[in-house]
Amino acid sequence: MKNLILGTRGSALAMAQAELTLAALGRIYPDTQVGVRKFTTSGDRKLDISLIKATPAGAKGLFTKELEEALLRREIDLAVHSCKDMPGGMPEGLVLAAVLERANTADVLLTKTGGELPMGAHIATSSVRRARQLQLRRPDLVIEEIRGNVATRLRKLRESQTLHGTVLAQAGLDRLGYRTENGKLESEEGIFYAQQAEMLPAISQGAIALQCRAEDVTFFAALNHELTGLAIRAERELMRLLNGDCSLPVGVATEIGAEGMRMKVILFGEPDEPPRQAEVRGDTPESVAARAFEALATP
Repeated sequence: MKNLILGTRGSALAMAQAELTLAALGRIYPDTQVGVRKFTTSGDRKLDISLIKATPAGAKGLFTKELEEALLRREIDLAVHSCKDMPGGMPEGLVLAAVLERANTADVLLTKTGGELPMGAHIATSSVRRARQLQLRRPDLVIEEIRGNVATRLRKLRESQTLHGTVLAQAGLDRLGYRTENGKLESEEGIFYAQQAEMLPAISQGAIALQCRAEDVTFFAALNHELTGLAIRAERELMRLLNGDCSLPVGVATEIGAEGMRMKVILFGEPDEPPRQAEVRGDTPESVAARAFEALATP
């Protein structure tokens, strides 16, 4: 392709991810001219939707649908997504062509004090996975839902009279250029980087997904980062086996080494049920996902 159009959401984080994609395209296809088109998705518009209370069907495609429709209408040639926002399935004719090298997968706790959270502290998140893991370790915590981009969430935390902290992805903070100095989050007065949260990340967290029409997969597959791609294949295969989507309350950590793949997973069911946990190994993404699924399914 000599000319192509890249589609992305218009948030600061989405644009940072688009810039990383443009850089990757430039390294591999230096003669290709790339334009950028910004989209506002349903998830961006409908800030009144509760992601904590929404069913998987209700949350499906909130941040991807408009870009996928633009691909099918041939208005864009490549859609850039946060991989963790992608539903388990996708429209016919579209494929996940590549993923860029994965960033830090950790979640981090940001607070207004920088110290230990007091008993009964109020923590903001829109993620069921984060909420359940927080309360698993600290049942006294009160979870409040929060929506908006990173800057909006930090502003809401700073201005709130009740919130003590929030949990955000390290990858997002890094890509937006936030830095810490002596535990304080630079450029955000009164907000402190407390610690990495003790929880497993979301499926595909930290990865940038590149989606295209099936006919163009060979061209864009050249951007794929091999080790990241293997880990994402394993995690999305587990999501498929669980019949889940991006809102599924599951945390997954996947490592790849000389001895193969290792997957650690935690899956939450009803609020009064203990989570199911497993740690398995396998030689391929599909085998490690299958073993994790079997372990989770075993009483």
